Amino acid sequence: MKLTHRAQHAEPFHALAFGERAAALEADGHRVVKLSIGEPDFGAPPAVLEAMRDAMDGRPLPYTPALGLPALRAAIAGFYRDKHGVEVDPARIAITTGASSALLLATAATTEAGDEVIIADPSYPCNREMVTSFGGTLVSVPTTADTRYQLDVASVEAAWSERTNAVMIASPSNPTGTTIPFAELAAICDLARTHGAWRIVDEIYLDLADPDDNGTPAPTVLAADPEAIVIGSFSKYFGMTGWRLGWAVVPEELVAAVEKLAMHYFLSASTPAQHAALAAFTPESLAVCEQRRLELVARRHLVLDGLATLDLPVPVTPDGAFYVYIDVSRTGLDAWTFCERALDSAHVALTPGRDFATATANTHVRLSYAASREDLAEGLARLGMFLSQLADHTPSPS
Repeated sequence: MKLTHRAQHAEPFHALAFGERAAALEADGHRVVKLSIGEPDFGAPPAVLEAMRDAMDGRPLPYTPALGLPALRAAIAGFYRDKHGVEVDPARIAITTGASSALLLATAATTEAGDEVIIADPSYPCNREMVTSFGGTLVSVPTTADTRYQLDVASVEAAWSERTNAVMIASPSNPTGTTIPFAELAAICDLARTHGAWRIVDEIYLDLADPDDNGTPAPTVLAADPEAIVIGSFSKYFGMTGWRLGWAVVPEELVAAVEKLAMHYFLSASTPAQHAALAAFTPESLAVCEQRRLELVARRHLVLDGLATLDLPVPVTPDGAFYVYIDVSRTGLDAWTFCERALDSAHVALTPGRDFATATANTHVRLSYAASREDLAEGLARLGMFLSQLADHTPSPS
């Protein structure tokens, strides 16, 4: 018997591995400050929790249509209209078992052997694995602080070939928490569309992005490119990580294909979770989510101030999501060793850049500020002591 090539060569998700190591330390009685996982500590809004309790009252919970409850698809379309000012036909929205399944469907419908997909380095590891799992060739484009660790038109043009089939973008990005300037995003989409290539845009953190100076929410790519494939999620802005519920907005030409693939891959998303998620779009729930976004901004400032005090540079200030991408090269440790030792000696869990990047794999680590302010303050204090210990053991120059 043999394993497939994809199974043998899939990279592990190191953030989860460090989470497992943290759990082992906790099992031994240690208090670990977990700043490694992108999971808000808020949980779902109260109205969503109440709606789930109502849905689980003993009534039958049959499968929903493969593309999801019509009412939920309509609610998501209404959210795009009311918050982002774009009209989306609910028929173009597919409800999925988390954003990962939305990305799975999008990749399965657009990528096959020989196709090249352009993606930024750093980027979310699962996005890359999806491309290679379907036989696509990943064209990883190193980015820098000058482009906010995002693609720009020049880098996309330089990476383009006759086999380029799609450009995959995340804004805000994991691990950097940075958004791509909207004009640049629109220009990249124009370039790809001109060449007949797909535009796959991960917007799962979009509603955690900073609004502009007038308070206008960060725009969706659909405002510039209505035919882009957009990945959305209930996990981040709505705090529903374990509910495993997401969505994809796909162009009309992909709807039938995505529906067939959804039937085969997961049949339908969770029925009670879909019914409960309707309550995420009530004025009450949206107000709760916006208060939580502001709390995350406050946590960001706390972390950035603390890291500056520790002389741990963040080359690009994040403006969305809940991550900072820290350059640890001045410590003399590579990123993996830094994370290992911070966990083992300071009991602070971080994520090494190896998960996300090649160019910055050994120099950068990701910190998630989705944890409470108390945990963030404690984690920063522990990192300060850890860095002091490192300095004490660093040989003086001869």
